[in-house]
Amino acid sequence: MSVHESSLPGNPALSVILPASNEGAVIARCLRALLASDWTAAAPPEIVVIANGCRDDTAAQARALMPEAEARGWSLRVIEISKGCKLGALNAGDAAARGRLRVYLDADVTISPPLLAQLQDALAGPGARYASGTLRITGEGWAARAYARIWRQVPFMARGVPGCGVFAVNAEGRARWQEFPDIISDDTFVRLSFTPAERSAVPATYEWPIAEGLAALIRVRRRQDAGVAQVGTLFPRLLRNDDKLPFGAGGKLRMALRDPLGFAVYSGVALMVRLTPQRAPEWSRGR
Repeated sequence: MSVHESSLPGNPALSVILPASNEGAVIARCLRALLASDWTAAAPPEIVVIANGCRDDTAAQARALMPEAEARGWSLRVIEISKGCKLGALNAGDAAARGRLRVYLDADVTISPPLLAQLQDALAGPGARYASGTLRITGEGWAARAYARIWRQVPFMARGVPGCGVFAVNAEGRARWQEFPDIISDDTFVRLSFTPAERSAVPATYEWPIAEGLAALIRVRRRQDAGVAQVGTLFPRLLRNDDKLPFGAGGKLRMALRDPLGFAVYSGVALMVRLTPQRAPEWSRGR
């Protein structure tokens, strides 16, 4: 493992841990959005990029942003590991991070300027805390846009704190688990490690892209469902913290009447996942 870093004195206010595998097409946009944050606190954040199993220029793209980070007084470090594994990357990032507050961010997410500061405020105070921003699901292509229109209205996504693509914890919260376990859904595992009362959503938004095309939507939805089921099987005690809001027949009917195409795509993807179960583990990006 080789480590390239821009180090600055003092402890950071928070650490942004950013695993990235072959994300050369999006990593610069993600980092520039971070560096455009409305940050006024005396202690700057640090960003730890973990380029894992990359066969492209992800690490080089991230290092190219070091001068911009230094100009803001921020620390930007890039860690390269040979194995492509998000959970391993998260653990490597945690081991390298110095902040008491941890923000875990996917490389394809674009945050709005107020998000980091609002997450810091939400994690302040005693007790274990978990926070995320206000999710904006985005998609390219007619199928992704139709699916996103319905998915963003599902009660859990619209009124819960799903943490898709970005979630943050304070030191007391991070102490609830050691290393990230070898599981599919890290965001589900972390979210369910906190009670509903310990979780909060801040007003600041972030954009989270979903898969393009029906086949990709089915693959990703299958993986998402498998990830949730896996957490329930391996960590059944966490299920007591689940607070998924009901999505009854009346709500579904109203959605179908308002947006027949969107509901047909969303329901069709869910149906295909049930009719074509996954026979072997597979990796599927969220976009």
